Amino acid sequence: MRVLGIDPGLTRCGVGVVDVRPDRRAVLVAVTVIRTPPSMPLEQRLLAVGTGIDELLDEHRPSAVAIERVFAQHNLRTVMGVAQVSGVALHAAARRGIGVALHTPSEVKAAITGYGSADKRQVQAMVARILGLAEAPKPADAADALAIAICHAWRGAPPGAPGPEAADGPVSLTPAQAAWRAAERSSRTSGAPRRLGR
Repeated sequence: MRVLGIDPGLTRCGVGVVDVRPDRRAVLVAVTVIRTPPSMPLEQRLLAVGTGIDELLDEHRPSAVAIERVFAQHNLRTVMGVAQVSGVALHAAARRGIGVALHTPSEVKAAITGYGSADKRQVQAMVARILGLAEAPKPADAADALAIAICHAWRGAPPGAPGPEAADGPVSLTPAQAAWRAAERSSRTSGAPRRLGR
């Protein structure tokens, strides 16, 4: 599964693309940050972000798009910008017939670290570990976009998907993968819906 993850923002919009195999091993395909200056008119900023997302969708042809879900903040202006960029991304994906999923920050943190209240540093460290990188991409918006993409791919894996296999035999799950798989099994056993948000 190829997933394009988006951490929406007007000044910095993180975009990350990952390929995730059925055994949940993730590989970095691309990561970037689309930037627009606050001095630019709003409509031009949205156009620039939309054009950047269009180019990445056409270049990488993901099977799914994952976007961080807008949540309440004290700064209404920031929330509006995030919502506007999310709308641009939703439109770009829909125009291409690509399915879109929205994930809350808590869902992403739980999927990546096994802990829904993890801080940004912990998420970034796990993104680097999962993707086999020496360090997490910078700025944080880039790492966040990759985390969103990985979260979606792991959540979308079919129930009972096989464990990771290397060329020379089985390998261990990362702690985050093990925690996520345990949560999935618990949800299926109890029949309770999966809820990872705070």
